[in-house]
Amino acid sequence: MQDLAIGLTMGLGALGPAISIGMLVSKALESIGRNPEASNKIQTSMILGMAFAEAIAIYALVVALIIKFV
Repeated sequence: MQDLAIGLTMGLGALGPAISIGMLVSKALESIGRNPEASNKIQTSMILGMAFAEAIAIYALVVALIIKFV
């Protein structure tokens, strides 16, 4: 039962960030294609957003590890 909880925690916890990072990169590339002069500003914002989205996946990993070892 514990292994199922760990798997669901990581699976669902990584699904949201994966979708959001994919959408973020897609829209950033679309924006750069429309306005190449603003690529530095767009790229900086994209990387910052990716870091925040990835932090959610790291929180899911921490919760899964807590479930496993506690």
